[in-house]
Amino acid sequence: MTLQQINYALAISECGSMNKAAEKLGISQPTLTSAVRELEKELGMDIFMRTHKGAVPSAEGQGFLHNAGQLFRQYELLQEKYILKEKKRRFGVSTQHYSFAVSAFIQTVRHYNTLEFEFAVRETETLDVIRDVAALRSEIGVLYISDFNRKPIEKQLEENELVFTELVRCKAYVYLWKGHPLANEPSISLEQLEPYPCLSFEQNGRDGYLYAEEILSENIYPRMIKATDRAAMGEMMQELDGYTLCSGILCKELGGDDYRVVPFREDSRSSNSIMEIGYIRKKHCPLSDIGRTYIDEVRKSLAVNAVRQTDDI
Repeated sequence: MTLQQINYALAISECGSMNKAAEKLGISQPTLTSAVRELEKELGMDIFMRTHKGAVPSAEGQGFLHNAGQLFRQYELLQEKYILKEKKRRFGVSTQHYSFAVSAFIQTVRHYNTLEFEFAVRETETLDVIRDVAALRSEIGVLYISDFNRKPIEKQLEENELVFTELVRCKAYVYLWKGHPLANEPSISLEQLEPYPCLSFEQNGRDGYLYAEEILSENIYPRMIKATDRAAMGEMMQELDGYTLCSGILCKELGGDDYRVVPFREDSRSSNSIMEIGYIRKKHCPLSDIGRTYIDEVRKSLAVNAVRQTDDI
């Protein structure tokens, strides 16, 4: 097994077809096919299933590609540090859809020379946050843990050798547009929300509900609309009087003045809950200088934007 073969396999997985991967790598398809077949023969398994739609990783292949991706990323980091010093250093953050995480990323970029760094911020699904950090695609991931999702999240973290560091604790708030009929209420109950659509970021997979970004996802919401990005969520809040349940952290520097957060009022049917928002990283990989700068900026953003909660949480 060679690093070149691993690189070829990862390219096929990323591109989804032999033709596209060969084009990206700048080699002929027969050369690529031959190299991957030799690798599969050595491993004693099929990494890919060849279908009319392209090359799809097999069940065994997915595990191999995950581990190979980690290995190849480490190789790239070694190259960047000791051989390709003129190459840009990389820094990436994967996060649930938190404006404070994006704001902190922007401030971090301002500390560094963008000619020397390749920056990436990825607002994505919960499991992809975990996968990105596990594969070292991102150095840091930002997500939350609650009593409802603690077991599945901690299982994923343990399996991927990741550690979680808490940044802030907060109770559930209702997040809605400033023109919403309930925007000026002192608190809002689940019963009051029934006439309005509940907005939720989509989580793929059979157990997607376990990894929901929204607190109190275990409740039943008769009117539910899924979205994949914050822009679409904001439009539906304004046009459909939609709402979502969140931490109460409004990032004013990124348009937070157009929205409101109102305390969620618990009742006999639905109690409030606590979000533990924090960051994840590889267990045996201490934060880089730029990683520490980013976490410092996150703490600053939270100190400014998090709702002051005086009750005991």
